[in-house]
Amino acid sequence: MNEFVSTRRALILAAGSAAAGALMLSGCGKNSDEAEVTANEDLMREHGIIRRALFVYTEAARRVRQDPAKMPLGSLAETAKLFRQFGEDYHERALEEENIFPVVRKLKTPVARLPDILQTQHQRGREITDYILRVASRDTIGASEAERFTATLDAFVAMYGPHAAREDTELFPAWKKALGDKAYDEMGDKFEDIERRTFGHDGFEDALGRIAKIEQDFGLTDLAVVTAPSPTGG
Repeated sequence: MNEFVSTRRALILAAGSAAAGALMLSGCGKNSDEAEVTANEDLMREHGIIRRALFVYTEAARRVRQDPAKMPLGSLAETAKLFRQFGEDYHERALEEENIFPVVRKLKTPVARLPDILQTQHQRGREITDYILRVASRDTIGASEAERFTATLDAFVAMYGPHAAREDTELFPAWKKALGDKAYDEMGDKFEDIERRTFGHDGFEDALGRIAKIEQDFGLTDLAVVTAPSPTGG
């Protein structure tokens, strides 16, 4: 298997795995007849949407390096818009920065240092999203822009992978513990209210549909083709 095929297989496998996880979680709807999705579950499945956007950016960088003309700029713009609306404006600003960071900053443990770092990375991410939207609005990506663009996408992906993982494993558990059971349950209801006010409907389901369409445009939907070969060659 050559390097291109191996890289592409790994990329699609990661995207497909995230899709499967997000679809399983989306089955835990919010109506009274089904199990309620908790605040941290909501946050972590939202990270699933963000990670899937990162997989698209990884593929976008690969395509620009190979042939900028093969880049579906309209779908790239849709990815950046989804990241802006769902990831930055809703998940980061309305949930994390307004409700989680202030609580964690008050803790007397090392995790209290995380919010300042995470917020700095949020701001840098917004600068990069602005840049991606500018590039995606053009007719083509010129050779003079290609190297800067791919390096920026690589840096964006390299930042947000550890960023989301640290939130999942350290920030969110510390926040939940600090709140206590009653306040944590109330925060789950508050997050649902924020989601309805922001989107007017189920924002996660909408984002899930949008990222699935983007993945289709980029050819990142077929999970079967990335099944790993046996290490023994069998």
